[in-house]
Amino acid sequence: MGKCGSKDGVTDAGKKQAAFKTSEELVDFETFFTPECKSELKKCLTKEIWEEYKDQSCSQGVTFKTCIFSGIKNQDSGIGIYAGSHDAYTKFNKLFDQCVTNYHKHGPEAKHTSDMTSDGIENAEFSEEDGAMIKSTRIRVGRNLADYPLGPGVSKEQRDEIMAKVVAACDTFEGDLKGTFYPLEGMDAAVQQQLIDDHFLFKEGDRFLAACNLNRDWPSGRGIFHNDAKTFLVWVNEEDQLRIISMQQDAGIVEVFDRLCRAVAHFETTDIKFAHDEHLGYITSCPTNLGTAMRASVHINLPKLMAQKEKFNEIATKYEVQIRGIHGEHTETDDGVFDISNRRRLGKSEKELVQDMVNGVHALIDVEKTL
Repeated sequence: MGKCGSKDGVTDAGKKQAAFKTSEELVDFETFFTPECKSELKKCLTKEIWEEYKDQSCSQGVTFKTCIFSGIKNQDSGIGIYAGSHDAYTKFNKLFDQCVTNYHKHGPEAKHTSDMTSDGIENAEFSEEDGAMIKSTRIRVGRNLADYPLGPGVSKEQRDEIMAKVVAACDTFEGDLKGTFYPLEGMDAAVQQQLIDDHFLFKEGDRFLAACNLNRDWPSGRGIFHNDAKTFLVWVNEEDQLRIISMQQDAGIVEVFDRLCRAVAHFETTDIKFAHDEHLGYITSCPTNLGTAMRASVHINLPKLMAQKEKFNEIATKYEVQIRGIHGEHTETDDGVFDISNRRRLGKSEKELVQDMVNGVHALIDVEKTL
């Protein structure tokens, strides 16, 4: 899930941090941004908007200054704005509406429709030759609970409550979804090492999240659930309160998506209600993840296309997919293996975005085979 801070940003960390230590030090608008800063926050935050909102808080008590502090602290942010609650998108709409429209091309009157069903995905079968090019498939969604602030505003007690609710829901999974929850606090060293080896463990240290209060009380109230087969995973209280992940080491895109759909549907039969509205879809702290909050990706071997960046990018643009190195945002690859995922989040349904990814992968494979 792309970070609101690092999205499209420069990764030269320490040199890009401003001297402000807390959001309360934000006073003089003229000192907020360097000439080099290119964030969405800088583009959208006018002095007039600052003057209107600077002393205000959303209904959950999260200040406007908290919402914008990460983008001012970290001048290399791509977006730089984090919502402290669902209400922040309405309360501070003069800023958030611009950001959502610019990033998603989704205007203030636009509606979002969800479709978390795997039936009807087309062209998702791959020949043995084509399927061998796909190393793994991973689809995840972010979700937050309706009755709580988002990460920047949640208290330690609320975070513990959220974890307890999620654990209780996970305990009711059956069949291929059944598994075990591991709290980060007091985690057994052997368990921790196994989770690291499986690439499951999330950790503290992201400076963009730290600046918007998302890393408070670490590691309390955080944990990881995974099923017995290690093909289904739930992160609790990382950036979003839930990150629900389905994955496997092959080209089984429909199988992976179906597992995710069943898991999300099961959560909705429990005591958990997700934050959602008809304009923004599923609510997330980072505006880039609104809507589906979904990232559907494959790791795929494309060594010949690697040498033809213009053609690579042309296909990616046509099919609305994003190209990354396999180690996350801003990483390069030297072995021809790329991470290909849906570019859109908001304004299209989950099923449509998986279809975009499938179509894009087929197109990339077809071109790779002609080179």
